[in-house]
Amino acid sequence: MSTATASATGAVHVMNKRALTLYGLGAAVGLVLFGFLSPGGTASFRLSSSGDAIQLPLLTVPVAAAGWIIAVLLIAGAAYAFWSEKSARRLAGWVPAVFALLFVIGILIWLVGSSRASAISLLSLLTGSLALALPMVYGSLGGVLAERSGVVNIAIEGQLLLGAFAAALGGSLSGSVVGAMVSAAIGGVAVSSLLTLFAVKYRVNQIIVGVVLNVFVSGLTGFLFGTLFSNNSGLNSPPRLPSVAIPGLSEIPILGPLLFDQTALGYLMFVAVGVLWFGLYKTRWGLRVRAVGEHPKAADTVGINVNRTRVLNVLLGGAVAGLGGSFYTLVSVSQFSRDMTAGTGFIALAALIFGRWNPIGAFFASLLFGFATNLQYVLSQAGTDVPSQFLAMLPYVITIFAVAGLVGASRAPAASGQPYVKG
Repeated sequence: MSTATASATGAVHVMNKRALTLYGLGAAVGLVLFGFLSPGGTASFRLSSSGDAIQLPLLTVPVAAAGWIIAVLLIAGAAYAFWSEKSARRLAGWVPAVFALLFVIGILIWLVGSSRASAISLLSLLTGSLALALPMVYGSLGGVLAERSGVVNIAIEGQLLLGAFAAALGGSLSGSVVGAMVSAAIGGVAVSSLLTLFAVKYRVNQIIVGVVLNVFVSGLTGFLFGTLFSNNSGLNSPPRLPSVAIPGLSEIPILGPLLFDQTALGYLMFVAVGVLWFGLYKTRWGLRVRAVGEHPKAADTVGINVNRTRVLNVLLGGAVAGLGGSFYTLVSVSQFSRDMTAGTGFIALAALIFGRWNPIGAFFASLLFGFATNLQYVLSQAGTDVPSQFLAMLPYVITIFAVAGLVGASRAPAASGQPYVKG
C-alpha cells in the first residue's frame, strides 16, 4: 500500500472513531436526559393557527414514554454505527440524519414538557425554522457550487453580509425589490471575484483568503454603515418583500403555510435546490464540474478548462449566497445593521459539510440548524425553566456535533482547496 493510500485510510479510520464516540455520547445523553431525567407529564403541540380553515386537534405526547422510546432508538442507532465499523461496512447516509433528527425531537419534547406553557405552536416553530434556515440554504448552495469545483469557500459569511448591505442600498435607490435582489447577487459576486482572484489566479491558500474576506467585508460594511447610512436614512430604507400565498394550497394544514405561503426568496430557494441538484448530477455541466473538483488533471486532459470552470462556479455560488443575504434586509427587517448575519455563513458552511456537499443534503441540514435556532426563541417565550444561555447555544452545539463526527466518513471533493497549475 502506498504512503498516500495508507494516509487516506488512516484519516477515514480516525474520522470513524470520532463519529463513533459522538454516536455513543448522543445515545448516553439521550438515555440519561430523555429517560432517567424526564420531567414527566405531557408535551402539547398546536398543529393549526386560529385563522386556518381546517382545525387539527391538539397533539399531546407523554414525555416519559416518548423519551424512553427515543432513547432506545438512539441506542439502536449508535449500536448500528458500531456494528458498521466492526464489520468494515460503510455507514448508510440516512443514519446520521435520522440520529440527529431523533435527538432534536427528544430535546423538543423534553423542553416543552418542562415549560410552563399549556401548548406550543408546532406550526409557528416550523415556519419560523424555515425562515431562519433560508439564508443558510442559500449560503450552503453557494458553498456547494464552489467546493464541487475544487475551491474551498470560507467566505460565505462575507457573501451573505455584503448581499444584505447591497440589497438595502440597491432597494433604497431603486425602490424595487427586484433591484434589491439583483444588487444582493452583485454583492455576493463581488466577494467571489476577490476569492477567485487570489485563490485561483494567484493560488493563495483558500482558507486564509476566505477568512480575510470575511473580516474585510465586516469592516467595509461597518464603515459604510457608519458613514453612509447614518447620515442618510433614506439610503437604508429598502422595500419589504411580501409573502405570496397560493390560493387553495396555502390552506393545507401544516404543509400549506410551510410550502405555499412564502416570499419570492422562499419559492426561489425550493427551485434552486432542485435545479442545482439536477444540474450537478444529471447534466453534462455537472459532470464537468464534479470532474474538476475530483480530478482536475484528468478533466484537463479531455479538454475542460479547469480554472475557468472554477471561476465561473465560484462567481455563480457568490450570486446565490448574496441573494440569500437579501433575506436580512428585505424579509427579516427593513434596514441594514452592522454584522447582522451574526455568523450564519459559518453555520451554512457546516450545513454543506453535514449535507455531504449535496444540494439536497445541505438543504435539510440547514433546516435542522434553523429548527434548533428557532427552538430557543419559541421556548423562551413559552417560559421554560431551562436557562436561556443553554437554549442560545443549542444550534451551535448541534453544529459542532454534526461537523465533528456525526457525518462519519463523508469526504469532500478530492481536489477541494488545491490550486491547479496546468503543466
